[in-house]
Amino acid sequence: MHKVGVRQEVIDRVMKRRGKVHVFDDYHPKKTALVVIDMQGTFCDEGAPAEVASSRGIVPNLNALTPKLRELGVPVMWVLHANSNFKGESDWDMFYNYFVSGDIRARTIEANAPENQAVYSGLDTGPEDMVIVKNRYSALIPGSSSLERVLRSLGIDSILIAGTKTNICCESTARDAMMMDFRVTMLEDCCAALSDDEHRAALENIVQQFGNVMTSDEVVKRLQQNA
Repeated sequence: MHKVGVRQEVIDRVMKRRGKVHVFDDYHPKKTALVVIDMQGTFCDEGAPAEVASSRGIVPNLNALTPKLRELGVPVMWVLHANSNFKGESDWDMFYNYFVSGDIRARTIEANAPENQAVYSGLDTGPEDMVIVKNRYSALIPGSSSLERVLRSLGIDSILIAGTKTNICCESTARDAMMMDFRVTMLEDCCAALSDDEHRAALENIVQQFGNVMTSDEVVKRLQQNA
């Protein structure tokens, strides 16, 4: 797990701009959902083509958080990445043809095949949890997944974002969520990136322009107050 957080100089900048660090202070269980991004073998397994080793470090925090949320009636949504492919060609050519190559490209296409996706084995899931599949970094960009429709149908206006990578799929989803008028909170102790610097940079982007950055314990306490 990353040991870095938002720097004091960024907090000072936020305070000067809006007078408080947290944009949202109240959390209501009936209007909140946990959205866990890409915690699957492609990113969590040792030796996987897109391995984020630190993702395994947030598993204990997620396993401690999810039972508390289920008890409060907060939906837990596992968002997994998958790309359809046919004869070595993917439904996301922009990524596979330009951002990966050679053996890594082939292994990543295979790893991201829809039939290979499941929540990482070290995570505790519940029968009431939902699994949603996306095919782009952001789960909320048009055409990527059914996440927006599911959230709206449940009356959710606040999402807690966890998973990996903090600065890619988690941040992309968080940015789009805020611009679609969802109240966003990035759970800093339940997100993982390839380095401390990338993790912290994403947290600092979110806290300045897109939502709250809090620990899972902080959010649970606020949810319990309105349970």
